[in-house]
Amino acid sequence: MFSKILIANRGEIAVRVIRACKEMGISTVAVYSEADREALHVSLADEAICIGGPQVKDSYLNMTAILSAAVATGAQAIHPGYGLLSENAKFAKLCESCRIVFIGPSAEIINKMGDKDEARRTMKAAGVPVVPGCDVIEDVKEAHKKADEIGYPLLCKARAGGGGRGIRLVNHTDEFENAFQTASNEALSAFGDGAVYLEKFLSPVKHIEMQIICDDHGNVVCLGERDCSVQRKNQKLIEESPSPVVTEDIRAKMVEVSTKAAKAVGYRGVGTIEFLFDRDNHYYFMEMNTRLQVEHPVTEMVTGIDLVKWQIRVASGLPLSFTQKDIKIEGAAIECRINAEDPNNNFCPSCGRITLLHVPGGPWVRFDTALYQDYFVPPFYDSMMGKLIVYAKTREEAIRKMQAALCELVIEGVEHNSELQMDILSDEEFKSGRYYTNFMSKRG
Repeated sequence: MFSKILIANRGEIAVRVIRACKEMGISTVAVYSEADREALHVSLADEAICIGGPQVKDSYLNMTAILSAAVATGAQAIHPGYGLLSENAKFAKLCESCRIVFIGPSAEIINKMGDKDEARRTMKAAGVPVVPGCDVIEDVKEAHKKADEIGYPLLCKARAGGGGRGIRLVNHTDEFENAFQTASNEALSAFGDGAVYLEKFLSPVKHIEMQIICDDHGNVVCLGERDCSVQRKNQKLIEESPSPVVTEDIRAKMVEVSTKAAKAVGYRGVGTIEFLFDRDNHYYFMEMNTRLQVEHPVTEMVTGIDLVKWQIRVASGLPLSFTQKDIKIEGAAIECRINAEDPNNNFCPSCGRITLLHVPGGPWVRFDTALYQDYFVPPFYDSMMGKLIVYAKTREEAIRKMQAALCELVIEGVEHNSELQMDILSDEEFKSGRYYTNFMSKRG
């Protein structure tokens, strides 16, 4: 087991990893930007090193500075959290070159699954159902012909896309060439890769993801599903586990398929197989995330397994101490992302000093955050300030518990979206469980 880990991230996930390390007896090193000098993760870690200016390119994406900090402090491993460098194959390779363990899959697997076109072909070859479509096409005229064959509506998707970027919906043949070029240009600008492939647009669908964990000893375990269908502009707002529409029979089949997918690429660590799930209970592989997910706490709540601790153990070479037969999905968990943004002003991002903070309490209520009273929320980073998570024996009780927790949550000094989350939870369509990824757009 590692004796010291550097956390190459910030905010709530850095705090989450540091807490897990403390419980495991592992020393921690925090890295921080000049804007995060007073951040919670800096004070919680055993050591902290400033790695650059406020902008992420100067600090949290500065691979040289992060690796130098790891070498200088004697860290044996780097935990990348999510976002930032967590799915960066170059960084994973550099860690290997520096003889520092990257807590995640190998650079080769990150590359393979990060190329969404190759991932799609790999899954198809492994017998995993995929969305009808075609592989990468570079020539726009040829792509237009293929699009007409697939049929509309369809999606132009960048093979290197993520976070909703590099995706364009095309409803009619007249719109295709403009959408194709726009998706390609956006992906080229954001990811340095403008390659685009096509997929049939399925609607309405749910966004269902399956959590997997794999060790170096050939063990693959799937920890059930999360329903992530409440989204705004492809960004998740609420996640829950289990999904209200996935039966035990369907879950067993999706577990089998997800296990097959992980084995097909020789996966190691925690990861997520993401599916589109239609009204007829058909599911199709969408992509694989080769990292810890923001919404991992709901899986922890319903399985009782600490994903961050096991991610660290697996990276150190330890085998899993449980098998698929040991996994029991019990109760229901819901997570609401609390973002510093104003839903009444076109979701304009908000920053400022926290003048009052009250965190909800009670049995099975968890608030993963890096906030504290008098903390200044900087304008340079993602708007998510925290994740409110609740657990109950039934979904109905979990919804009521979350409503109570949102009522109790007080964050003054910045605008945030807790009232919007309350509105969503009160919506009859959400309560029914039969909501889809178009839920927010239908609400306007």
